Amino acid sequence: MKRLLALALLIICSLAAAVPASAQRMTPEENARRSSKAAKQQSKMLKKANKKQAKTAKKYAKQQAKANKKANRDLQQRRGH
Repeated sequence: MKRLLALALLIICSLAAAVPASAQRMTPEENARRSSKAAKQQSKMLKKANKKQAKTAKKYAKQQAKANKKANRDLQQRRGH
């Protein structure tokens, strides 16, 4: 009786382990869809990073222009003009 129960349990466990492995296989359509989705997400992140970098560069340029303007103003005052 115990042997029959152990055999039945072994068969059930092997079937349960085999089902998820076959369920994880991706069809070419599913693979293409996921690939397209990942590419779109990557593109979105790249666009966002580029936008942030451009904003930072613009802010830095504005800061430099302001500092340069102030330096020129101070120089003019020291020269007495």
